[in-house]
Amino acid sequence: MGCNTMSEDSRRQSLPTRPLIGVMSGTSMDAVDACIVDFSSHRPRVIAHHSVSLDDLRPDLSALAQGKSGPSSGDRDAIDLLGQMDVKIAHRISECVLELLEKQGLTAQDIAAIGCHGQTIRHRPNFSTPFTLQIGDPNTIAEQTGIPVIADFRRRDMAAGGQGAPLVPPAHRILFGSDAPDEMLIAINLGGICNVTVSSPNDDLVGFDTGPANTLMDAWIHRHKQQPYDENGRWAASGALRTTLLARLLNEPFFHQPHPKSTGTEFFNLDWLTTSAGEGLNQLPPEDVQATLLALTAQTLAAAIRPWVMATSTRPRVILAGGGARNPLLVDMIQQTIWHMAPDTPIELSDQSGIDVQCVECAAFAWLARQFLLGQAGNAPSVTGAQGARILGGYYPA
Repeated sequence: MGCNTMSEDSRRQSLPTRPLIGVMSGTSMDAVDACIVDFSSHRPRVIAHHSVSLDDLRPDLSALAQGKSGPSSGDRDAIDLLGQMDVKIAHRISECVLELLEKQGLTAQDIAAIGCHGQTIRHRPNFSTPFTLQIGDPNTIAEQTGIPVIADFRRRDMAAGGQGAPLVPPAHRILFGSDAPDEMLIAINLGGICNVTVSSPNDDLVGFDTGPANTLMDAWIHRHKQQPYDENGRWAASGALRTTLLARLLNEPFFHQPHPKSTGTEFFNLDWLTTSAGEGLNQLPPEDVQATLLALTAQTLAAAIRPWVMATSTRPRVILAGGGARNPLLVDMIQQTIWHMAPDTPIELSDQSGIDVQCVECAAFAWLARQFLLGQAGNAPSVTGAQGARILGGYYPA
């Protein structure tokens, strides 16, 4: 069982020079990503990154997210499957960490701790009894890797009245912030769900989910072509934007809600698409629907950041990360949509700041683990709506 305290001696022993490992498996449910992060200098440095596929586990994970028992569950019910997937995900995370260490010629003793987000199965911040659920048993990870694990980051923020998400904005400020005194940073994560961070020197940190990034596109291409994602946006590029469909999807109230707000695949999924699109969805060429879903991501993102893009005389620095940043068609549409509002706004991939687009989220959880070890808060109440700053996570010794 995890605990939220460590002795001061333990903290001092954990932190001086050793890097941390951050681990993330996002709402796309496609892979476990792990990276080693060195925090010993002024700017954190990602030393190495490794990914392990979740393709074989994805059908059961997707079923769990929908409250079903899953294709490989046999006579097991959803609770049995949940318990088993909790351990299976932990095994996969351990595999990823151990392969990363081997690739770098490192041992468990070289690492201070693992910051593990786990795999989100359900996120319900707006229920009458709010909850969030991530799986990936940290006891198993600590046992298999020999490295202390800090996990279960979201629930403390939610217990304090927050959304429990997004948690990465404070890390974005550390990972990407410059020494320019007046720079506005807008960091965008294009995972299954899109979240944004707005960091200005003289204002409270802002961050929230804008809606779907890849989750609807991934689900739609899987339904029609049995592919996990639309590589380079090729299928979407073969289709045509359907403006009537896009207008119907943009009517979703979530897009117009003020922040703080967060969401997940339990809301934005193919059932949502079918209901929101109305009659005739399946009469459209499926590639046209894919093109329209890509436009939905770009337009909802641009609308969400419009107040900050338009409010400053100095163009903000916009950084794109996450799996969607590897989709050139999506990146181009985001760029064109933002430039339509504010021409020549600087837009770059996180690679240009020295962090691979697949590493940003896992690097953020390495930072959150470090905050725990330091006994410092990891959340930003201005982002999540929590009642105050909180130390996030539970500690699982090796």
